[in-house]
Amino acid sequence: MKDAWILPALAVVDGREDFLLPKARKEQKAEQVELIAEKLKRAKVAVLTDYRGLTVSQLQELRAKLRGGDVEYRVIKNTLARRAAEAAGVPALQSELKGPVAIAFGYDDLGLPAKLINEFVRATRLKLEVVGGLVEGRVFSPEQVKQLADLPSRESLIAQLL
Repeated sequence: MKDAWILPALAVVDGREDFLLPKARKEQKAEQVELIAEKLKRAKVAVLTDYRGLTVSQLQELRAKLRGGDVEYRVIKNTLARRAAEAAGVPALQSELKGPVAIAFGYDDLGLPAKLINEFVRATRLKLEVVGGLVEGRVFSPEQVKQLADLPSRESLIAQLL
């Protein structure tokens, strides 16, 4: 029965026909929590954003911009993100997970995800709110994340010293 096809059911909701997909199984949710926890542990920085008001094409454009800087941007269900934060050893991050949240994971430059998000917001004039962040295991407020975005990159700081 493991390889059986699960077909969506057709339902009428508020006068609209819609397909109801089965909920993710417990094992799938556990795998997702494990994957997110691993990303939180591995990432040097994680920037949390409220993506409300953005269209799918705008989210795709943002993802493409972030991908160019080796930053991964994922929309994650809050209940799974809370469990992953607990598993990753950063339970303080749970307080930032309110409303629809997407997380930008940066694995190299600490300021790069926040910088790329700020550049995207300035270029498109869209409302994408930073709701918090996680930098090397410490929870940052939205203001601290914005300050991080204003810092020069590590390479430019080294060049300034030489």
